[in-house]
Amino acid sequence: QVQLAEFGGGLVQPGGSLRLSCEASESFPGISLRGWYRRTSGNARDWVAIFSTSEDTNYVDSVKGRFSISRDNAKNTMYLQMNNLKPEDTAVYYCQGWLNGMVYWGQGTQVTVSS
Repeated sequence: QVQLAEFGGGLVQPGGSLRLSCEASESFPGISLRGWYRRTSGNARDWVAIFSTSEDTNYVDSVKGRFSISRDNAKNTMYLQMNNLKPEDTAVYYCQGWLNGMVYWGQGTQVTVSS
């Protein structure tokens, strides 16, 4: 069973920063960590930042210039650096990984931006 786990969520004031981490279980070194998604209350899970190729990245317009996705393949870990956070960034954030044609998700981590 592939396991992905997100870390780093929490409560932050507007303008603040958080860094999310996504760790894949060591049993699956071949997993490709592909991107970050988020879900707000009552809405579908939407993409936020993804690796479109092994190195190229894409960001949803609302986070461009504020969020940065990166990964350390040797550690099977992916990151999302979030700066200048806004209340509308409040959501549960999920990481996504691919392995052998299957898509896997972590359990999510809550990010709340509020004063």
